[in-house]
Amino acid sequence: METTPLNSQKELSVCKDGEDCQENGLLRKGVPASGDKVESGQISNGYSAVPSPGAGDDTPHSIPAATTALVAEVHSGERETWGKKMDFLLSVIGYAVDLGNVWRFPYICYQNGGGIGYAICIIAFYIASYYNTIMAWALYYLISSFTDQLPWTSCKNSWNTGNCTNYFSGDNVTWTLHSTSPAEEFYTRHVLQIHRSKGLQDLGGVSWQLALCIMLIFTIIYFSIWKGVKTSGKVVWVTATFPYIILLVLLVRGATLPGAWRGVLFYLKPNWQKLLETGVWVDAAAQIFFSLGPGFGVLLAFASYNKFNNNCYQDALVTSLVNCMTSFVSGFVIFTVLGYMAEMRKEDVSEVAKDAGPSLLFITYAEAIANMPASTFFAIIFFLMLITLGLDSTFAGLEGVITAVLDEFPHIWSKRRELLVLGVVVTCFFGSLFTLTFGGAYVVKLLEEYATGPAVLTVALIEAMAVFWFYGITQFCSDVKEMLGFSPGWFWRICWVAISPLFLLFIICSFLMSPPQLRLFQYTYPHWSIVLGYCIGTSSFICIPTYITYRLIITPGTLKERIIKSITPETPTEIPCGDIRLNAV
Repeated sequence: METTPLNSQKELSVCKDGEDCQENGLLRKGVPASGDKVESGQISNGYSAVPSPGAGDDTPHSIPAATTALVAEVHSGERETWGKKMDFLLSVIGYAVDLGNVWRFPYICYQNGGGIGYAICIIAFYIASYYNTIMAWALYYLISSFTDQLPWTSCKNSWNTGNCTNYFSGDNVTWTLHSTSPAEEFYTRHVLQIHRSKGLQDLGGVSWQLALCIMLIFTIIYFSIWKGVKTSGKVVWVTATFPYIILLVLLVRGATLPGAWRGVLFYLKPNWQKLLETGVWVDAAAQIFFSLGPGFGVLLAFASYNKFNNNCYQDALVTSLVNCMTSFVSGFVIFTVLGYMAEMRKEDVSEVAKDAGPSLLFITYAEAIANMPASTFFAIIFFLMLITLGLDSTFAGLEGVITAVLDEFPHIWSKRRELLVLGVVVTCFFGSLFTLTFGGAYVVKLLEEYATGPAVLTVALIEAMAVFWFYGITQFCSDVKEMLGFSPGWFWRICWVAISPLFLLFIICSFLMSPPQLRLFQYTYPHWSIVLGYCIGTSSFICIPTYITYRLIITPGTLKERIIKSITPETPTEIPCGDIRLNAV
């Protein structure tokens, strides 16, 4: 199919006024009848429009090429838009600024289109299966914090072992290699109950406490997004801004703790030799990629609810700056507390900071908070912050999937959004049950390392190739110019065409050449778990070659013609009849 840009000079077929005509299985609509009004400039679905000359005439006529534009007409009416520009910005910032800014986060979703869209939706399901489980852990901690004495400060609970050592008790205690803190045993033996699982081969039963917590999390998610961006755009005013207030409070508190300077020094002092290691660059690139979330479809889904000429260039710069500054400030919040922990343990900060992933939040940081003055207050606001950080990212991820389905099947779901959202949420809940078992933490670690990261990077690479190589950087920049009034400079063109795809390819190859050897607490993952991880990741990526094969089979012509047609982008007017009808105005 031939590519038609937004400012195409190609003539469109003409129908009589007000009548639908069908041509090659595609619906087209004629010029508006007398009295119909077509406003120039903005159409809420994202296509620019210009008034057609002679709109008041009663006779059919040709449409001059210079005034030709495409306007999408969804069966259910006009596309929903953001209530305020700030709703959009806070939603995007809330999506980018999440648990990954104080830990790490791989995230989701693509709007629609071919095999790539299906792949990213499957990845979204995998991520929803474990990301919300981490919020369930935080909710369990939050509920447990409403006591005079936090339960992870004592070794006298039913879940504690003989190795439990409370060096904050004031007694003369000795920390040994076998010692475990009250916070670690609360997390592993009471919240996770991981001692009741033998590993991936025997996950054990489902923790009913965590099941109730995640059910509450999904209930909040449902009622926040069931009506669309009009409601979620209001919710993010709380979920996106509240964490900054808490971060400021925790930063001030952390800076006043004894030994905080040790953590800050460890945080800011560079190790120049590390710059020579490939792994450092791979980790840095992967972190900023997963934090900002380009290529996941969430940003595309949110942006599709904007006006046509919204300044996406400015939005991208603001979001990137806010995200990076938040990560930098969060480093001070974490490392001031780690310095305090090192001072209390009489150890180096490097020893205290060796915990990675959720353990840094639920063991190390939780233990430090528990031994501060007004510990209950700081525990409540800290875990509430974690929940709000996770919620707005989950809003974004699920909205990406929901938008894809609504755009793909508007005739089915446009008036049943609430049922669609309910179905997505319920599906994610049942998908989370494996991570709610006693060995669920093992599943979370496996999904995080293998099932999502490499697959998302691969999909993003294919997205970049599809847009900047096949669609064409020249045409893409022309579209941007039509939207913003100026064309991207040579720096952005080089990044899009060469630097970004090559860097993504480098990260993917680095991962494949040296896959991580997984270990969680005292459990070393068996070799077959690596194969399992690759299989889960491939299960999402397999959509792409499957769809490529399908397109080659159904496309008429020689093999060369089929390949050329398959890599040529479809114009909006080539969307099959029954999904979205397009007008020429």
